[in-house]
Amino acid sequence: MDNNPVIIFGAKGLGKVALDIFQSNNVVTYCFLDDDDKLHGKEICDVAVLGRTDDDGFLKYLGKKCSAFVASDDNKLRQNLVQMLKEKRKIMPVNAVHSKAFISEYSFLGYGNMINAGAIINSNAKISNHCIISCNALIDFDAQIDDFVQIGAGSIINSGVKIEKGAFIGSGAIIISGVTIGKNARVGAGSVVISDVKDGETVFGNPAKVV
Repeated sequence: MDNNPVIIFGAKGLGKVALDIFQSNNVVTYCFLDDDDKLHGKEICDVAVLGRTDDDGFLKYLGKKCSAFVASDDNKLRQNLVQMLKEKRKIMPVNAVHSKAFISEYSFLGYGNMINAGAIINSNAKISNHCIISCNALIDFDAQIDDFVQIGAGSIINSGVKIEKGAFIGSGAIIISGVTIGKNARVGAGSVVISDVKDGETVFGNPAKVV
């Protein structure tokens, strides 16, 4: 995460979380941009919502005077906004890492990730791009998290786990060491996953089963 002022794309729930994360690092948020016209001109925690996400009047500052962060838990919208930033401004969103998260210096972080307070990323873990790691989640050593993965609060991703693109892990879930969670799979809150989950499957329970 750099120290440039940041424009947050998305002014609703996750946008407020992103603002708190940047403030925890004394990073200035220049404004919010959101496609909900009803929010325009309003302030969120003293930061104004100034326009839509495709407003070239603000996009022109990105990569020069400001950085960008995409704050949406809607994966389709998140992917569209990331693609727009790459095409229009040739930039990737910055990481938003809370000052009270622990990130091992031997781990890897890509771009555009949200790492919230109390999260732990251990040695040799890999977080690719545009992931959401919620409060108090643990990503243990040698775990691999692909793009656009969401991991709920208090979840435990044990050593050697692989979570593929677009997967969702509910709050408090436990993924046992060595398990693979397939693309766009969903793991219900509080589940204990002891075997691989196929692409697109939804599992729930202890032990987790397909629902």
